[in-house]
Amino acid sequence: MKSLLKIYLIGTFLFCITFQSNAQTSKYKCMIQMSTYMGEGAYIAVSLINPKGEYEKTLYVMGDDKKWYKSLKEWNAFQSKRPANISAKTGASVTGGDRSMTTLEIEDSKINSGYKLRFETAVEDQKYYVNDVEIAMTTQNLAEKTEGKGYIRYVRLNKI
Repeated sequence: MKSLLKIYLIGTFLFCITFQSNAQTSKYKCMIQMSTYMGEGAYIAVSLINPKGEYEKTLYVMGDDKKWYKSLKEWNAFQSKRPANISAKTGASVTGGDRSMTTLEIEDSKINSGYKLRFETAVEDQKYYVNDVEIAMTTQNLAEKTEGKGYIRYVRLNKI
């Protein structure tokens, strides 16, 4: 009887771990239209910000030369404290006037729960924008175009 109970408890535990690690996610096509500016390509960090205003997760980084990550000051401080393997979440930097298309995977539980998407930008020898674009993750906001404050002209997300 004890071994049957142990098997049941272990099975329940494994099921719970599997269920938590396979949280329901949705994919969003993310189009970033850059403003026209002179200079190098912008490095952009796309982060999930929790309801307390703290970084929770890196969703994507545009700019693949790690030596320039320090120019994304706030994101780099987070990444330095809680290093994560972002090699599969990186792409090329984006120059003035260009646009970039990528796919972001977002946990459904984060939507309509006080979370935000932050697009942090930096360009070599130019101004740094900690929140060039910040989108409150509501169903409505994720379906609208959001204007940028710096190098990003606007961001548009479409659920795939």
